[in-house]
Amino acid sequence: MTTSSNAMMWQPSADTIADARMTDFLQHIDKSYDLGLANYADLHQWSVQHKEDFWSQVWDYFDVVGDKGKTILENGDKMPGANWFPQAKLNFAENLLRHKDEHLALIFRGENGTRQQLTYAELYGEVAALAASFRAHGVQAGDRIAGMLPNCIETVVAMLATTSIGAIWSSCSPDFGVQGVLDRFGQIEPKLFITVDGYFYNGKTIDLADKTAAILESIESIEQTLVVNFTGNYQGSEQSNMHAWQEFLDADATSIDFAPMNFNDPLYIMFSSGTTGVPKCIVHGIGGTLLQHYKEHGLHTDLDRDDTLFYFTTCGWMMWNWLVSGLALGATLVLFDGSPFAPKPEVLWDIADEEDISVFGTSAKYLSALEKAGVKPAESHQLESLRALLTTGSVLPPESFDYVYRDIKQDVCLSSISGGTDIVSCFALGCPILPVYRGELQCRGLGLAVDIFDDNGNPVRQQKGELVCTQSFPCMPIGFWNDADGERYYNAYFARFDNIWAHGDYAELTEHNGVIIYGRSDAVLNPGGVRIGTAEIYRQVEKVDAVLESIAVGQQHDDDERVVLFVKLRDGIQLNEELQQEIRRTIRANATPRHVPAVIAQVDDIPRTISGKIVELAVRQVIHGETVKNTDALANPEALELFKNRTELA
Repeated sequence: MTTSSNAMMWQPSADTIADARMTDFLQHIDKSYDLGLANYADLHQWSVQHKEDFWSQVWDYFDVVGDKGKTILENGDKMPGANWFPQAKLNFAENLLRHKDEHLALIFRGENGTRQQLTYAELYGEVAALAASFRAHGVQAGDRIAGMLPNCIETVVAMLATTSIGAIWSSCSPDFGVQGVLDRFGQIEPKLFITVDGYFYNGKTIDLADKTAAILESIESIEQTLVVNFTGNYQGSEQSNMHAWQEFLDADATSIDFAPMNFNDPLYIMFSSGTTGVPKCIVHGIGGTLLQHYKEHGLHTDLDRDDTLFYFTTCGWMMWNWLVSGLALGATLVLFDGSPFAPKPEVLWDIADEEDISVFGTSAKYLSALEKAGVKPAESHQLESLRALLTTGSVLPPESFDYVYRDIKQDVCLSSISGGTDIVSCFALGCPILPVYRGELQCRGLGLAVDIFDDNGNPVRQQKGELVCTQSFPCMPIGFWNDADGERYYNAYFARFDNIWAHGDYAELTEHNGVIIYGRSDAVLNPGGVRIGTAEIYRQVEKVDAVLESIAVGQQHDDDERVVLFVKLRDGIQLNEELQQEIRRTIRANATPRHVPAVIAQVDDIPRTISGKIVELAVRQVIHGETVKNTDALANPEALELFKNRTELA
């Protein structure tokens, strides 16, 4: 058994707790139902025991634009099969564009120094012009519009125009390879495709003309193509169905005819990483996504009109979809596109000061890289407005908690959050009225019956196990695209435990009711029959100054599994016996002898997905001589070659 003895890193002040919307919501629920709720744990317990009342209250509390209907839930005890808000009518874009005033909605900051902004009124006007043109070109509810776009203002406008008419939005970033794009958009047969002439990354301008041509040649369903002149080099096209963005807009349109949609009509099609095969096309519903994001932004992040929200993401990662929902609360969103280390490692913190960012979101890997680069924003930046720092993408090790509070800001709510593309939101995340404990996610999300199961399906506390959700919830996917009988959807989440969502994370519930994530269940190591989360090893290895990053996999060896650790080292350093012993000593001293790898090997690069996640399963396949089915899902597929035919693994 493991127990959590992690130190408290931050505690909200009495004023912070009193002013938080979470406190107001707790008091509202307490008064409405005469419950005697004392704290967040009480509120969470009520929210899962009375899930219909809870989600109905979320709708009312945030004054969702739409008609809720009288029935909240049908078949509520079935997963899959639960039907939330079956009578409701609403429109996603209408909720995000509800403010329509002179408050700043979007600020775009490009790697090359570009800055643009739109007010809510201007954003509404841009969406109106694009939506009208979509309709004029025959786009209807249920049609798919696909964007291969940077994280820029036009991408947000395109999504809102798409969803305003009930069409379905899907996006990827322009750094995907041609086959990666085809593996995704080819499955969903978009009617309209939106791209850019090129983009900027790490000081380079990357032209997209050839990639766009190859995509259009292969996806026959595309009837019209829009091109945003992002780099300023677009010269137009002689093809009648290819349009420059500005020329396509209907300048005469000033209002939006928002299509009333069902709660469970499709909103987004998102994609699994696809490293073990063609990506799964995960279909998210309008109402579930909206309600969940209202809850996460408004209650768990305490976002309001006075906030400026930033998340370092591409529009090929679910955090982009999460970010843009901040418009529903009237916040100002900062969009950034480019390398977070160009032209210097402090660039995002410069923007944080210049734009008065109050909620700063990024990946765990970014914070680790920042620390390795010796960046200390607390010494070089003001960060006066910063009150919350969010991180996801991979496990945030306890040492990164230390780095944040030592070298970024002491008085900040550090919320490690975890969920995924599967629910386009979080199972465990932050809470502005709770303390932050080192290495822990603060809480389980309201309305989500998150638990930890052992291998036999029994709930456990302060033990590692499978992260599950034992009750239905509105933001469950409405299914997978082209999965008529629902078999692939069922197998993805419900085959492990009957009528239980098994998320695929290896995790623990702590004595503080927090959550520790130890990595993906399918990447768990099993030497001698002892289950080890890969994050437990990474946490120790990255304490070693010479190591930039690492990846651990299990290798079948002598009728057992042994742990193999690959390390990427700082420039000029070679893995010798002394460094190997330092790595092993560090792991043994801070974990257990079982965690110590049998083999340590050096590589020049570690393969990762476009969204930055390392791909343990792909590396495991390579070292066992198996074929990785879909390398186009990787940002650096050539890195896999570094793991083939390694003599150390014989």
